[in-house]
Amino acid sequence: VQLQASGGGLVQAGGSLRLSCAGSRRTFNMNAMGWFRQAPGKEREFVAAIGRGGFNTPYADSVKGRFTISRNNAESTVVLQMNSLKSEDTATYYCASAYVRRADIVPVSPSQYQDWGPGTQVTVSS
Repeated sequence: VQLQASGGGLVQAGGSLRLSCAGSRRTFNMNAMGWFRQAPGKEREFVAAIGRGGFNTPYADSVKGRFTISRNNAESTVVLQMNSLKSEDTATYYCASAYVRRADIVPVSPSQYQDWGPGTQVTVSS
């Protein structure tokens, strides 16, 4: 599965960015989709994920109320809308997909995701 993420960039604190990820049309509907991020010197961490049907959407505590994940199965895309950005949100953001047998399963661990995009840089200036 080839994932392509876009939408990163430089923004001031308090601003917004929208990340988008395009997946394989052949398998997208069978996969949960997740966003992870990794800052320099830190481990990759979970940000948000969404189940196959779009109904289950767990978030990391650090982004709850500021970030929103959504998906469009017809277009095989997943979007992460990031509002009220903070300097601590600065990181490389990765889109990932996980094959799941049921629509209510939404993995939050990086090890549960099989395919990863190349990452897109988000930099928030204070």
